[in-house]
Amino acid sequence: MHEHLKALREEDFSPGATLEKAHGRIETRTLQTSTRLNDYLDFPYVGQVARVTRQRLSVKEGETSTETVYLITSLVEERADPPLLALNRGHWAIENRLHWVRDVTFDEDRSQVRTRQGPRLMASLRNLAISLLRLIGTANIAAKLRELAAKPHKILRLLCV
Repeated sequence: MHEHLKALREEDFSPGATLEKAHGRIETRTLQTSTRLNDYLDFPYVGQVARVTRQRLSVKEGETSTETVYLITSLVEERADPPLLALNRGHWAIENRLHWVRDVTFDEDRSQVRTRQGPRLMASLRNLAISLLRLIGTANIAAKLRELAAKPHKILRLLCV
C-alpha cells in the first residue's frame, strides 16, 4: 500500500500548506489529499488519502530535514478538506497536556493501586487536580504541586475558587 501511495504524482494531490515556528525550528508542513486510489486500495471505507510533508529548519544548527507521511481516512473530500485534516495534530495537545503530566508528574505508571475501582478513581482525581491547576493558569504543574504540598492550606483556597 505504501508503494502505491508513494507512486502518486504531484498532480494527483490537492495543494495546501502551513508555516509554523516552534521549539527553535521553522517547520513548513504541506498537507495534500487525493481520491485517485479510492477504488484501487484494498482498504475498507477509504474516502481519501493524504500526504503530509514536513520540512524542518533548525534555527540553531541551520540543518534541514524532510519527512513524508501518508494518512488514510474514511472521510470524503466534502467532509474533510486539507485544512480540516491538518487538525489531526490536535490529539497531541491532549497527550502533552494531560497524559504526559499524569505519566511524569504523578508517576502514574508505577502506581500500586490496581484493584476494583481504585485505578479509575485515582485517574479521575489526578485529572481533577490537573484541570483545577490549569483553570487557575498554572503553567508548571510539578512546581505548583510541590508548592501546595509545602502549604496544604492553599489547597482549600484552590478548591473554593
